[in-house]
Amino acid sequence: MATVPLGDDVFGDDPMVNQLEEVAAARLGKEAAVFLPSGTMGNVVGVAVNTHAGEELIADAEAHVFLYEGAGAATLAGVQIRPVKTEAGVMTPAQIEAALRPRNDFHQPLTAAVSFEDTHNRHGGVIWPLEDLRAAAEVARAHGLRVHLDGARIFNAAVASGVDVADIAACGDTVTFCLSKGLACPAGSVFCGSAESVDQARRWRKRLGGAMRQAGVIAATGLIALDTMVDRLAEDHSNARTLAEGLAELPGVRCDLSRVQTNLVFFDLDGMTGADFEEECRKRGLLGGATDAHRVRFVTHYGIRADDIQSTLKICEEVLSA
Repeated sequence: MATVPLGDDVFGDDPMVNQLEEVAAARLGKEAAVFLPSGTMGNVVGVAVNTHAGEELIADAEAHVFLYEGAGAATLAGVQIRPVKTEAGVMTPAQIEAALRPRNDFHQPLTAAVSFEDTHNRHGGVIWPLEDLRAAAEVARAHGLRVHLDGARIFNAAVASGVDVADIAACGDTVTFCLSKGLACPAGSVFCGSAESVDQARRWRKRLGGAMRQAGVIAATGLIALDTMVDRLAEDHSNARTLAEGLAELPGVRCDLSRVQTNLVFFDLDGMTGADFEEECRKRGLLGGATDAHRVRFVTHYGIRADDIQSTLKICEEVLSA
């Protein structure tokens, strides 16, 4: 970060940003890419690029784009989201067809696009089976819908399922992935798609105030991450599994091990609120997050070692028995 050559990304001449965009597009099998400050901006841009104001986007009822983006789709893109409840974040072709609006009813918005999330955060970091993702994308496209893939943790999905990340990305017309999650960068995300989609994304990035100047200081970390941080994600997954199995053995903890497929561990508490548990853990130097009244999320990542997992379990046991 301290020594990379810099330019001005607003004018398209920062060499690190340009290189990151080229590498990211090639890695995901897309024509082009654009560097963005955050994954949330990437999803707002994905909605805006794939729809028009007054239209509707189908998304899982627990999707990040629906729950955690400040109604950005509605406020900034003028697009309504139609939430669909799924069993584990995997939307079936039948559910997509059931959510379609009739095109001859002027009382209802036109369905323009669908958004998929892989891995799916709120469902526990679960992975879309590739064939299921392909089937959902195919039926969406057959009905004239555009497909945006919220791939914030797409590399976790690829590593855990043993498939090429480009095969997952092929299921989306546009894809956003985060550099700042499992890939361990300080900030940044990348939006990928056709050259036309990325041109539109650059215009939206400008409208949203997301164009940056000497962004190469951040982009350089993205290049290192794509080169050195992807394969090591398997370590995070292994640590998460060990953590989940240990938590499941503690009294007062319920953890669905079938949903611990990557680096996220969700668990429910009997008798203790998630907020109280989080606060007591924080006092002992352990950071997690309460997601519901009695639900907590832990995330394993770069810098967390196997012995840290054992320390975590000891703290959890202490908190629960206090």
